[in-house]
Amino acid sequence: MKLTSDHLFYTTGELDRQAHLRTDTGWLEEALHKPDTRFLILHQDRNLFTHVNDVYRPALLTGEAIAGWWQKNPPWAYLGHAKGKDYFVLDLSLFPENKILMPLGTQFVFEDLRRAGPIAEREQAARCAYARGLMFWHKRHQFCGHCGYPSHMEQAGHVRRCSNTDCALEHFPRTDPAVIMLVHDREKCLLATHQRIKTGMYSTLAGFVEPGETLEQAVKREVMEETGIQVGAVEYAGSQPWPFPTSLMLGFYATAESYDIHIDLNELSDAQWFTREDLHAFPQSGKLLPSRDSIARNMIEAWLKSA
Repeated sequence: MKLTSDHLFYTTGELDRQAHLRTDTGWLEEALHKPDTRFLILHQDRNLFTHVNDVYRPALLTGEAIAGWWQKNPPWAYLGHAKGKDYFVLDLSLFPENKILMPLGTQFVFEDLRRAGPIAEREQAARCAYARGLMFWHKRHQFCGHCGYPSHMEQAGHVRRCSNTDCALEHFPRTDPAVIMLVHDREKCLLATHQRIKTGMYSTLAGFVEPGETLEQAVKREVMEETGIQVGAVEYAGSQPWPFPTSLMLGFYATAESYDIHIDLNELSDAQWFTREDLHAFPQSGKLLPSRDSIARNMIEAWLKSA
């Protein structure tokens, strides 16, 4: 069962990142001042949207609209090019939210991408995710991890360099690999609900990859640690950027070799085996599946269709 990763939410399929232009200061200066260039705005990890009739759309501002803020030298980055336009992101977290929104109008709001993303257009949500993940990394890495000196942005926001000339170490945007797996035996699958989730949502198991292990080893370890289930064959399904805050979800299907569940109560509040009929009956039983923007939901739905 393979997923088409480019069709998942938060994947920037249409965006040409044009990495070769990130060091071309002349080209960047020209792109920043083109009339058709658009700017995504962030404030405290929230993206700027228009919100009309319960519909969220990512706000894409012109250079004229952000000129006053640009003069204040906020963190920024070049995202890429799509359909004749260049896209940048500005992080205005250091400025009062009401002063940013007031000139724009009442339809503009800052909203958490986890809430607004699933109901936005997929490619638009992908650009918001890219912008959010990149600027989150900048916020958390303002100092060199080697010598402790302040670092500064280079290469259109895709590198940070230590300001200590004796160090001058380059730091690159961080992505944390995490495995996410649907354990099954063709007839039923294993889903669990986390201790921190109180909504009745059952999802696939997941966990971060540790140093020195392969992805397949991480799958087997996480399943055993969280549920006591032993798995055999591990099949890659697809991947999804997950900027909450900086993960790359690597999806797998894992074949169960045991069935007695012994959950880690520090992680999970419940885990159960479900048939396809059970999953179709979730709405009547008060249980929920993961949100439609997640790779977990896509893996479950692909398994449902595989019978």
